[in-house]
Amino acid sequence: MEFSHKAIEQKWQKYWEENKVFKTTNNSSKKAYILDMFPYPSGMGLHVGHPKGYTATDIISRMRRMQGYDVLHPIGWDAFGLPAEQYAIQTGNDPAIFTLKNIDHFRSQLKALGFSYDYVKEVNTSDPSYFKTTQWIFEQLYKHDLAEMREVDVNWSADLGTVLANEEVLVIDGKMVSERGHFPVVKKPMKQWVLKITNYAEKLLAGLDELDWPDSVKELQRNWIGKSVGAEIKFAVENRPEIIDVFTTRADTIFGVEYIVLAPEHPLVDVLTTADNKPAVAEFIKSIENKTELDRQDTSKEKSGVFLGTYVINPVNNKKLPIWIADYVLPFYGTGAVMAVPGHDERDFTFAIKYHLPISYVIAGEHHNNVYVKDGKHINSEFLNGLDTKSAIEKALEVLGKKNIATPKVSYKLRDWLFSRQRYWGEPFPVIHWEDDSISLVDENDLPLTLPKVDNIKPSQTGESPLANVSEWLTVVDSMGKKGRRETNTMPQWAGSCWYYLGYLLKQEDGTMLDIQSAEAHALFKKWLPVNLYIGGQEHAVLHLLYARFWHKFLYDIKVVPTSEPFFKLVNQGMILGEDGTKMSKSKGNIINPDNIIQSHGADALRLYEMFMGPLEASLPWSTKGLDSARKWLDRVYRLAKNTNFITVNDGTLDYAYHTMVKKVSEMLENLNFNTAISQLMVFINACYKNEEQIYQPYWKGFLKLLSCFAPHLAEELWFMLGHQHSISLSAWPDYEEKFLVLDKIVVAVQVNGKLRAKLEVKKDTSEDELLMLAKQHSNVQPYLENRQIIKEIIVKNKIVNLVVK
Repeated sequence: MEFSHKAIEQKWQKYWEENKVFKTTNNSSKKAYILDMFPYPSGMGLHVGHPKGYTATDIISRMRRMQGYDVLHPIGWDAFGLPAEQYAIQTGNDPAIFTLKNIDHFRSQLKALGFSYDYVKEVNTSDPSYFKTTQWIFEQLYKHDLAEMREVDVNWSADLGTVLANEEVLVIDGKMVSERGHFPVVKKPMKQWVLKITNYAEKLLAGLDELDWPDSVKELQRNWIGKSVGAEIKFAVENRPEIIDVFTTRADTIFGVEYIVLAPEHPLVDVLTTADNKPAVAEFIKSIENKTELDRQDTSKEKSGVFLGTYVINPVNNKKLPIWIADYVLPFYGTGAVMAVPGHDERDFTFAIKYHLPISYVIAGEHHNNVYVKDGKHINSEFLNGLDTKSAIEKALEVLGKKNIATPKVSYKLRDWLFSRQRYWGEPFPVIHWEDDSISLVDENDLPLTLPKVDNIKPSQTGESPLANVSEWLTVVDSMGKKGRRETNTMPQWAGSCWYYLGYLLKQEDGTMLDIQSAEAHALFKKWLPVNLYIGGQEHAVLHLLYARFWHKFLYDIKVVPTSEPFFKLVNQGMILGEDGTKMSKSKGNIINPDNIIQSHGADALRLYEMFMGPLEASLPWSTKGLDSARKWLDRVYRLAKNTNFITVNDGTLDYAYHTMVKKVSEMLENLNFNTAISQLMVFINACYKNEEQIYQPYWKGFLKLLSCFAPHLAEELWFMLGHQHSISLSAWPDYEEKFLVLDKIVVAVQVNGKLRAKLEVKKDTSEDELLMLAKQHSNVQPYLENRQIIKEIIVKNKIVNLVVK
């Protein structure tokens, strides 16, 4: 007997919405803020990979509600971004209308999957009532000297008309192209807004220790921040007044320096290049224009460089060292200059071999004319000889410090955040550039600064955003007649996603948003922060999480939020791959639309299958057979409900199965072990089928409560069939009793000469003598003992009786 999933699912989705079953409550001292990484509403809609993380958070949200928690489980839309803008430019359509249409589609898909979101809390980053606060936060960053205009080299795509982040650029056939559309990308100096995230580097590092996050994500963030404790050492240029400051973590290897390497972008390159070397240097610098920073840092790629023609003097031994530039040195790390010790650094060694530069060794060991990177006693190093690494670093800094040649310094790989995009479809900067070169912010009372209505978005062709074409919006005149110009850049898509978890708290039932500075907002932040569980893909492990943590820590410092971290527990769900085991993609044609699965198998079957595939963090291939099995099991549950006699007096036969299920499922859900929790539900159903279609009704109700986390529509229907008038989601989580967790009876196998001949159902810890007697008397065993001599009796208490005969 199968149930009609279409009728049941539509019925209960309508009921939940009409009765506001999942409205955020404020009744308990216990709270659970359960958060999904909100989606970008593309035109393609969801594929079956999206519901994996969403189902996981929904399960925990449903459990917490039944456990008496106030639950906040919201959803919203990361609605600004390049795809909508490109669509608008190509088709002449309004990106706002296009985006709202996509949101409607996404929302309908999520509702069809039965997720228990509080849609009253829904936010849209492109809504002016939302980005009013985004603009307000930017203004506070500016007022605290954490936002400034700066000329920087950017990845410029003329075809897309915008600057791209390093992660949005690929190198194909030695040329930089955009990840989206593979359009040419070039390095171009432009005036851009940057946020000084580097000011928060140490706080961002220290805060990781407070968090229940995967170690892999913490390590990715630590590596991205890239803290290095070392020193700046001054190298004087031979016969010239310039000094090159070099950052190093290994001052102890200074006697092994064979050359100095500058980043090609270093400000002294042009000054220190001799006339004879200028053509080669210029050619080299041009050759690396199409190399991304990620490419230049890749240790597997061959490194290249060129000699400038000038030298520095090593301050410890007056040795003359050539000055080179090389692609593997980047301008933003340290000072943009490194002292090369090829004997003890792999990149320096490879570079020295390629360009026939000398190699010397200052650490004892088996060098064999190769790079030696192990620790050891120092050699060939005068006053450092015989010292280990730690002692040698301290001694080198002491000696060089007394000569004012070295200064202790901490350096970070983290760069300030490039915060400008040359797009129309983004948050406008609340900034005015005046004709006297001054800058002012739009008054807070005049926020939000909204985008002008544009009938046909076109690139400006000037390097600015399409907003540069909208002269009536662009031009400003103050009360004294001074002329100004609005900022034509817009904020990156990251801006809205930096604080959206706060936006949910500010969203009111009437559709308005609280002022982030209000007493009401502060009270909500105090109750709900930090987020208890945040689930999303690992592709956001660095940038989104780092940027959100930076904004949150800033808001904490200015006393807007009461916690120093936004997300306490983070989990990265694995991907659902195509049936061929490869990542789902449009080009491969292996994307599976959840709408089709909901039609054919039902949302409950899809949810159950995705949670039963394996551990949440694992990436696993889709299996239609697995989906079929999930549906068949739900049909089995439904048949049991229709054909069972529910009794009100407990006959005790399901005590162990039920209480074990409740205990294990509760514990497994706390640990997000969804697949094994489902296994426990299946074990209980198997026990019910063995019980001759008679089930103690309170146990069945408890089972339905657990089932409702995974298959909420079917659970609601079966709950309703028992006569309940209110949603199962509003019932109490089932309890278990310890006394029922021990089996009174067990099954002991009886073997004759190692072959199974019978099973005995006996009380636990039945004596060996009684087991032996029962085994010999069993009707299935006696034929194998007739006219045979028992030569050995093997008894394993509570498990096996084995009779050896001849």
